[in-house]
Amino acid sequence: MYTRVALLCLGLSGAAVIASAQAVSAQAADQATLDLGKKEESRSCVPCHSLRLIHSQRLARGAWVKELDKMAGWGTAIKDRDALLEYLVANYGNDKPIPAPDMTRNGK
Repeated sequence: MYTRVALLCLGLSGAAVIASAQAVSAQAADQATLDLGKKEESRSCVPCHSLRLIHSQRLARGAWVKELDKMAGWGTAIKDRDALLEYLVANYGNDKPIPAPDMTRNGK
């Protein structure tokens, strides 16, 4: 009886690990998508915003969606929105560390 319970627990925990790994894999964008998103950032965002402004943000996926909606509402033509969103979330999501502040020439 004890052996069956132990095997059942091992089987369930193994299935949970596999399911968790699959979920992380499904959420992570592939490199080609990220590269396309970076190009879209240059095309869609940089004409109006500095990279410093964009790259200093740390937003959750939902907040990035709202930002893209807002920019589209103001007339920005976003050719590949999904790739841009994946790029922004992967690189500037709220789970990423906050960048160090820029220093002036005298270090203050």
